[in-house]
Amino acid sequence: MAIRTGIRPSEITPRQVYANRREFVRNAAMLAAGAALPAWLGAPGEARAAVKLDTRKSPLSVAEAQTPYKDVTTYNNFYEFGTDKADPAERATRFKARPWTVTDEGGVKRARSFDIDDLLRLSALEERVYRMRCVEGWSMVIPWVGYSLSALIKAVEPTGSAKYLEFVTLNDSAQMPGQRVPVLQWPYVEGLRIDEAMHPLALLCFGLYGEVLPNQNGAPVRVVVPWKYGFKSAKSIVRIRFVEKEPVSSWTRAAPQEYGFYSNVNPNVDHPRWSQARERRIGEFFKRPTLMFNGYGDQVASLYAGMDLTKFF
Repeated sequence: MAIRTGIRPSEITPRQVYANRREFVRNAAMLAAGAALPAWLGAPGEARAAVKLDTRKSPLSVAEAQTPYKDVTTYNNFYEFGTDKADPAERATRFKARPWTVTDEGGVKRARSFDIDDLLRLSALEERVYRMRCVEGWSMVIPWVGYSLSALIKAVEPTGSAKYLEFVTLNDSAQMPGQRVPVLQWPYVEGLRIDEAMHPLALLCFGLYGEVLPNQNGAPVRVVVPWKYGFKSAKSIVRIRFVEKEPVSSWTRAAPQEYGFYSNVNPNVDHPRWSQARERRIGEFFKRPTLMFNGYGDQVASLYAGMDLTKFF
């Protein structure tokens, strides 16, 4: 697949549009860290994207040049809105991210449905700058806003039978035109081993660049797993199941020889149709070597001690 390093001007929505789209944006009152902002979550994507979140800086952030906001929000993989990188930004403008609930079920002591406001109150929001690597060979550095997924997991108290988390995303072809095409089996499903999901780097995410998640980036809530390829970070989540057996992820179901369950960034395991040894940061011309675990090896390598990572890819 060709790597596109530039964005056409026609694909970029001017940020000044955000500032003037809704009167309530100027009047929205910011609450304390971790509190909800009920009014803005029902607004169209362009208006919501301008709303600042009350965050604290995270020590987990990397000190690297960040990918420009316009690229992060106009060059996306989100097949629910189409397979072209420009499709999500163009087709998700009318997507409604409120009302929204996330249901936790399965092997937990306290199964419940969280309103999006409840999720926002669950823990203080942090801004974490993470490297993100796509399987096609491009990458970004993005300041995400959220908190450790472990906070949600602890709140529902998994039982001993819960070995994996299965993330189920929204299935609504009326709002997501890409779901009218059987590119994948819908809804989109992803999964993590529970110790992966409990790792401090695994993020339950509500925003980026200090702002509410734009629709095209997975509004209103997604996960971010920075040591894995981007498709592992499920977007627009509506259900989290705590299960005993390894869930079948959407891409693994579609092409198991190409997309394994673990999907850790590993430069020594090529995709059958291209090398994974080098990557190109969006906005840069030259490629750079791909780092094992996307550069997070010191933090996460112990999760896979003794595993053959060429077999469990």
